[in-house]
Amino acid sequence: MNTHELYKKLELSPVIAAAKNEQELEAALKSEAEVIFILQSHLMELAELSQKIKTSKKAAILHADLVKGLSSDEKAIDYIKKATSFDGIISTKPAIIRHAKKHQLLAIQRFFLLDSSALENVERQLKYTEADLVEVLPNVSPKIIRQLVHHSKKPLIVGGLIRDKEDIMGALGAGSLAVSTTASAIWSI
Repeated sequence: MNTHELYKKLELSPVIAAAKNEQELEAALKSEAEVIFILQSHLMELAELSQKIKTSKKAAILHADLVKGLSSDEKAIDYIKKATSFDGIISTKPAIIRHAKKHQLLAIQRFFLLDSSALENVERQLKYTEADLVEVLPNVSPKIIRQLVHHSKKPLIVGGLIRDKEDIMGALGAGSLAVSTTASAIWSI
């Protein structure tokens, strides 16, 4: 899958289903979400998880930093590319993002916005990221989202504490391309 195909899926359904376990994945597969993030997993289940998602014709994105039994380094990306069907990865680590891009995997760089100094750091890093998309957590005010969209030059995903339609509309209205959430009740909004 390339970035254009991912953007088309997010235009159809801008709510990304983020699953942390098998039950959540089953619900995500039945939802209207076109993109699924696997947030927690272990090495032995990666191939099966990715195949389930691919069979459903949804985009499969793995949080590479949160896979039990797999180190968070370049060899992990080599393994993900060779042994699974994931379309891309999420990581907080720029080196992992760069390596994923070398393997033609979609790359989403995740940033945590904890305070104003973190926001300044994210704005500095956005100038240099090689990621296809940027995800920020937790959900922030529309004013901050607009500021990040302006600085990033990359499509923005807002995640964390997305709980209802108002949160979704606030993030999208401020310029975010999509939102990610573990709240299964809103995956089909």
